[in-house]
Amino acid sequence: MLAAIGSQNVEELFDEIPASLRMGKLSGVPEGLIEQDIARLMMQRAEDDGRPLCFMGAGSYDHHIPAAVWEITTRGEFYSAYTPYQAEASQGTLQLIYEYQTMMTELTGLDVSNASLYDGASGLAEAVLMAVRANRKSKSRRILVPTTVDPRYRQTTHTIVNNQQIELVEVPYCPEGGNTLAAALKQYEGEDIAALVIQHPNFFGILEEVDMLTDWAHAQGALVIGVANPVSMALLKPPGAWGTKGADIACGEGQPLGVPMMGGGPYFGYMCCKKEYVRQMPGRIVGRTIDRDERVGYTLTLQAREQHIRRSKATSNICTNQGLLVTAATIHMSLLGAEGLKRVAQACHANTRKLVAALTVSECVEPVFNRPYFHEAALRFSLPLDSVVRPLHAHNILPGYALAQDYPELGDCLLVCATETRSDADIERYAGHLGRVIQTQTAAGCPVKPKMA
Repeated sequence: MLAAIGSQNVEELFDEIPASLRMGKLSGVPEGLIEQDIARLMMQRAEDDGRPLCFMGAGSYDHHIPAAVWEITTRGEFYSAYTPYQAEASQGTLQLIYEYQTMMTELTGLDVSNASLYDGASGLAEAVLMAVRANRKSKSRRILVPTTVDPRYRQTTHTIVNNQQIELVEVPYCPEGGNTLAAALKQYEGEDIAALVIQHPNFFGILEEVDMLTDWAHAQGALVIGVANPVSMALLKPPGAWGTKGADIACGEGQPLGVPMMGGGPYFGYMCCKKEYVRQMPGRIVGRTIDRDERVGYTLTLQAREQHIRRSKATSNICTNQGLLVTAATIHMSLLGAEGLKRVAQACHANTRKLVAALTVSECVEPVFNRPYFHEAALRFSLPLDSVVRPLHAHNILPGYALAQDYPELGDCLLVCATETRSDADIERYAGHLGRVIQTQTAAGCPVKPKMA
């Protein structure tokens, strides 16, 4: 290939890259392995990781996935299918995306769904960009983002929109309730705000006052971007029903719908909106039609991305949807149905209540917030958190997510989660080990902080 293009060697091929930008030789890269040795290595690493009892959430959730979901998803016709550039030749793929879109609009209570996004975090970034375009009355490019929104979502959104002259304005949470208060928004009344982001349940698992927040935003001429856990929407009021008019855009992480935790990905993001904003929606939309012979057919109805239209008119530079994960989610929702998804949500909530009750038996553990929650709750430990977490890890328990890394004011606080997969025996095991750890730590003279008033 080098000879064909007239280059003497690879260095000459890349000579236009300044030396200061070159990485040089890679260090620390192990020798290559044959396939069977790689498989053996990965199996060994999986065994070293073990199968810990997981009480972590914080955006990725350990749900039961029926065996049929991935047995069907990994069939050849689904596993290797991709929306082709002559899309109508692939009716099966298009029909599946259409069914997914239909299910997501029913779940969110909104009019239109796209064919998915990369993940929930980039979904929020795209929703912010979409809101700035769609809110023609606003010129400010200011977005109110409560600090109760997932920190990863906020970081990703900042990375994507910061250099596009969009300002993300943080709104503090209530220290007692862990939610966004009307008083925190009052200072922005009468100002030009493009949109308000509402995560419900929020990152702490707390239920927000979505009706009040939505109506407040609309009264200010702002759009509402709802970020919601798809499982919770089977039980709680969906974004399309928030307040008097409903949220304008909904987005979030689709992982709870049949996608394994898989060490953090790949996942998929969903996005839905009101019909009036559909031309500002990024990605693809599949439509259903009838041909001249009265046969049902599916087609790519809208593709507002830069590969298909002029770059200046594109809504996004998204180049793909997460088709394989969407396939799994569609099959998962089809198998569970509305009633099954509701039962999953109810079981998650019930198990988290049991977990909180079992862990707070100890005087060294108390809830951080006093408001209702869905399937996550923040707990404060009067002992140094590290002295509690390390022994639990040694007992093969993932006890929760340390909040101090994102919220320094919540030192020694743990975000715990229990989905429908956690049994009473699992909860008893966690509580039992925690009780013994606390007893050992206090007997050893580990300092105990006074409880919060």
